[in-house]
Amino acid sequence: METALQIAAIIISVALIIIILLQVKGSGLGDLLGGGGDSGITRTRRGLEKTLYQITIGLSFAFLMICILSVFYAQ
Repeated sequence: METALQIAAIIISVALIIIILLQVKGSGLGDLLGGGGDSGITRTRRGLEKTLYQITIGLSFAFLMICILSVFYAQ
């Protein structure tokens, strides 16, 4: 069971990295580091951007749950 959880954690972490990089693709490096040129005006996410955002939240939650489960099974 431990091995399956470790493999699942690796797969989810790689998928999470890819999804995050896809989200940042449209922004400049300054936006990535928090120094965007906007004046505090936010825009709503639509279409693919919204879907990627929701997938990121789901994968983050799944990764957290798998990490917690692997700690319980390790004991």
